[in-house]
Amino acid sequence: MIEKSMQVQLPSGLEARPVAVLVQVASKHECKVYIESEGKKVNAKSIMGMMSLGLDSGETITVIADGQDEKQAVEDIEEYLLKGKVS
Repeated sequence: MIEKSMQVQLPSGLEARPVAVLVQVASKHECKVYIESEGKKVNAKSIMGMMSLGLDSGETITVIADGQDEKQAVEDIEEYLLKGKVS
């Protein structure tokens, strides 16, 4: 299991479209992926769960991944949240 804190750097925060992209990034991995913010932990592969966090640009979150490709999942999510790029 990997846990890594990172800051949301997307200008609009995690609104509907950025959340949908983040869910796609998380969903392409086999491992379980969770996002934790202010004591609330949600499945990063769930659009409704991610929308419930209401994350703004500049907020710090913790990404938790557990499984075979956990390292790559965390790296891909971090690249998206920091640079807005999807690999």
